[in-house]
Amino acid sequence: AASVAASVAGRRAPLGAPGYGGVMSTSTITACPSCGTKNRVPAAAVGTPRCAKCKNSLPWVVHACGTIFDSVVDTRVPVIVDLWAPWCAPCRTISPILEKVALERAGAIKLVKVNVDDCPETAAKYEARSIPTLLILRDGNEVSRQVGAVPKSQLDAWLTRNLG
Repeated sequence: AASVAASVAGRRAPLGAPGYGGVMSTSTITACPSCGTKNRVPAAAVGTPRCAKCKNSLPWVVHACGTIFDSVVDTRVPVIVDLWAPWCAPCRTISPILEKVALERAGAIKLVKVNVDDCPETAAKYEARSIPTLLILRDGNEVSRQVGAVPKSQLDAWLTRNLG
């Protein structure tokens, strides 16, 4: 099965991917997990993304950096921020777990991935001293933090405790 990141990115490189100079797109193409329809999902929006065909919630996974970060995390649903780097083995370990969580909790959370090598100002803003660092943001404010890669069961328990 294709990963959420692959379905989010479609045939294009992920937003904020290394080698793209931090240039951000305002939307990505996501295949609906329910019906397979391709949908354009905005990086920033007031509501949550839904499939144009079957109306099911879509996983909301965004790569953000620099000037668009604040607009991307300004949303009604809680935001999980993943501060990561491509050279970090624990980051690569937790990434598919986060994508699965985004799929399972579609419509209830937004996953925002921040490559700290491309966006050191965001890492500094949140005082990330180790990666991966996961943050839960509500209304732009940090609610909780998880440092290091953890098993899915521990990640689910952390999210449940902090998301209610």
